[in-house]
Amino acid sequence: MSEQKIVREKLSAIKPPPPGGLDDVVAAQTALSLVDGENSALSYRGIAVQELAEKSNYEETVFLLWEGRLPGKKELEAFRNRLAGCRQISPEILDEMTRFPKTAHPMAFLRSMVSFLGACDPEAENLSATSLRTKAEKLTAVLPVILSAFFRIRQGLKPVVPHPGLMHAENFLYMMHGKKPEAEGARALDAYLILLADHGLNASTFAARVTCATESDMYSAVTSAIGTLKGVLHGAANQKAMEMFLEIGAPDKAEAYVLNKLAEKKKIMGFGHRVYKKKDPRAAVFRAIAGKMLMSAKDSAWMEIAGRVEKVMTERKKLQCNVDFYSAPVLYLLGFPVDFFTTVFAASRIAGWTGHVMEQLAHNRLIRPGADYTGPLDIPYITMEKRDLI
Repeated sequence: MSEQKIVREKLSAIKPPPPGGLDDVVAAQTALSLVDGENSALSYRGIAVQELAEKSNYEETVFLLWEGRLPGKKELEAFRNRLAGCRQISPEILDEMTRFPKTAHPMAFLRSMVSFLGACDPEAENLSATSLRTKAEKLTAVLPVILSAFFRIRQGLKPVVPHPGLMHAENFLYMMHGKKPEAEGARALDAYLILLADHGLNASTFAARVTCATESDMYSAVTSAIGTLKGVLHGAANQKAMEMFLEIGAPDKAEAYVLNKLAEKKKIMGFGHRVYKKKDPRAAVFRAIAGKMLMSAKDSAWMEIAGRVEKVMTERKKLQCNVDFYSAPVLYLLGFPVDFFTTVFAASRIAGWTGHVMEQLAHNRLIRPGADYTGPLDIPYITMEKRDLI
């Protein structure tokens, strides 16, 4: 046995290989949010997300994530004003948006636009705490602006100028549809933005921290996060859940649809969670929001479909729905196209991403995990002449 093989066997005996997907491996420390999978709980800076969704608003929640405390009245007003002042986009940015392919997936558009924003920012490479905070505010404020502009551009409509007097969620819907939203719709979107604002070291947040840990810029970190969120196993689940609802079409077809998919060993989107072993604490909040909103809109079909799908999955697979499941029909009712759903997720999670970037760079260390080599050993080099004879 070669020396390399002996060393590898000794290492394997001492240190077992990490679990697939790095489950339960601690790779960072954070004070932003606590994801308690065993007890089905999520809190931001110690405050339960259910309480924030009920009593707070997105701007206040962002302040909490970044500052570690709730703001005073004057602090919150000043913070809102700063975000409102960051909503303007330059003519160069608008021109770039109009030239972007209208057939592109909105997440591909968002990924490219954040990268372009970084290219246009002369302070992009400045990693001071003050500059990072400025960029965090700019990105958080501007994502809904560029998303709503692209939504309208691809329909042949002019982008709507942000309304300085509206709150974050209200302004998002106003820029999408060109009119002030009803209070119930704005509140539903506000709750969605709060519930998705951060979630520990999820895949996209980890990607952002790995990127900024190299002392790259915040725009690069957020671009990495957006590319990660785009995947079906992460942020695109809400889009896939709504596509499922649309495919089912009517409540009386729901049970047969689910049973057929299960028989084919196919995944039912919106169920189960990598961390929450019992239930997603955010799902119950959105179930209530969806029920109230869909019933008041006299569009109960989506709620009936959701209820029947959930019943089959609970009985047959013992799986609870996650936040994507009931939030999908709400986003649809709010007028977001299905392929825009993940971008709305990004517009929420930008608070967490930028918060983690600032946290990482405050006490930075390059993130450089190892990997267990599983390939062959002691393979001799074969010359080209001999390779041709094999």
